[in-house]
Amino acid sequence: MPTPGNTVLTRALRLLDAFTPDRPALTLSEIARLTGMPVSTVHRLLAGLVAWGALERGDDGRYRVGLRLWEVGALAPRGQGLRERALPYLEDLSQITRENVQLAVREGTELVFVERIAGTGAVPVLSRVGSRFALTATGVGLVLLAHAPPEVQEEVLRAPVERFTPQTVVDPARLRRMLADVRSSGFAVSDRQVTMDALSVAAPVHDGRGAVVAAVSLVVRHGSAPAHALAPLLRTSARAISRALAQPTRR
Repeated sequence: MPTPGNTVLTRALRLLDAFTPDRPALTLSEIARLTGMPVSTVHRLLAGLVAWGALERGDDGRYRVGLRLWEVGALAPRGQGLRERALPYLEDLSQITRENVQLAVREGTELVFVERIAGTGAVPVLSRVGSRFALTATGVGLVLLAHAPPEVQEEVLRAPVERFTPQTVVDPARLRRMLADVRSSGFAVSDRQVTMDALSVAAPVHDGRGAVVAAVSLVVRHGSAPAHALAPLLRTSARAISRALAQPTRR
């Protein structure tokens, strides 16, 4: 019997895990090197993944993530249902502000962006739909971490906090105070913590039982608007999305 963690499925997933935003296209030898598996094994697994549509092989011989995998991923209920109900309000927020609008959920000790609408002429951001990011630096991350279970907060705050800019808060004691402020004020502010030209303001989205299931944010150019002027708009949008999530699903 195959040992746990070394089944065909787990090895295939290791192949898929080799692809990242920085490595969207890989050769056979590169995948073998990144996964530590023999070339012959990788070649056999790649053939199966390509046949199913999880990967595609281009004319240059490099492998890329296939549309079939994207189609399956889009069925994830937490992302799909949330995105569908939130999208009209995200679009309204984008049209009103012409700024970057983001929607994210927590996955373990990281966040995952489930939607992003880029504003016309807005400040560039590092996020993209489906990408993961630290909970400690962004507006949406601070909201999600502030409302995460205590054990998740402790795990995040005990680990080294990644620094993105000189403004990134990495001190656990200061982060704890920030999280308490998020819970009391109902919104989070990330000022130049990810890039030196961006300010993010975020608010929590609740489900029908009152639990925080997501966070919505605006990312604007630093100095273009005070955070407290944006907070009421974010909280209004978050409440609208929360009401939409609380509505029964129509069949």
